[in-house]
Amino acid sequence: MKWGTKYGPHYVNRLYAMARRQMTGDFSFVCLTDDERGIRPEVRCLPIPQLAMELKPGQPDRAWRKLTTFEADLHGLRGTALFVDLDVVIVGGLDAFFEQPGEFLIIHDYPRFWRLGERVTGNSSVYRFELGAHADVLAYFRTHMDEVPRQYRNEQAYLSAFLHRQGKLSYWPAEWCPSFKYHSIPPWPLNLWKQPEVPPGARIVIFHGECNPPDALAGRRNRRFRHIEPAGWVDQHWRE
Repeated sequence: MKWGTKYGPHYVNRLYAMARRQMTGDFSFVCLTDDERGIRPEVRCLPIPQLAMELKPGQPDRAWRKLTTFEADLHGLRGTALFVDLDVVIVGGLDAFFEQPGEFLIIHDYPRFWRLGERVTGNSSVYRFELGAHADVLAYFRTHMDEVPRQYRNEQAYLSAFLHRQGKLSYWPAEWCPSFKYHSIPPWPLNLWKQPEVPPGARIVIFHGECNPPDALAGRRNRRFRHIEPAGWVDQHWRE
């Protein structure tokens, strides 16, 4: 999904190129977007379904639009869908994401001050589902738009809790989708001279919080006094 101006079309084009290099066989690559200009022709661009949710002045965008991927009829699309955020770097094979058993699979959100086994929330940078199979997720949100955002911080917290209650929530193997911030950047003081690495077993490296792939490539963090060396491996993968 691409909306607004935060990410340019090159994010879509590079994501497609990475997916093509890391998948065998044919697949359909779809981008739900409000602006298809500059996106390569191999990508099928479709409009983002209306959510009818208006943000109040100063209210942060918590990616509630992602829930529209659960439309009962999403532009007539059918089959198994792997949703992948724009700001990731694909470093390994993707076929396994379609072979892993489970009704709905998502990243188990990264722990910091809690133990992983006690946290239900998934990180929705990468999730797999059957198109049209979880329309109740979106239907409930549309009828409780005032209540849900007060109860849950963002769409992934709501989505995870909703499907967990139904017994449908499963997680990817932990090593498949590591966090660049938590798993790739060396701990202090090694970060001062050692560049971030691709964690063992990684297939998709997730960028969340303070930097995106071009920041990592340049050795730039969006927090003062937090140094990283340039992650040269990003350039090997994050390209057309």
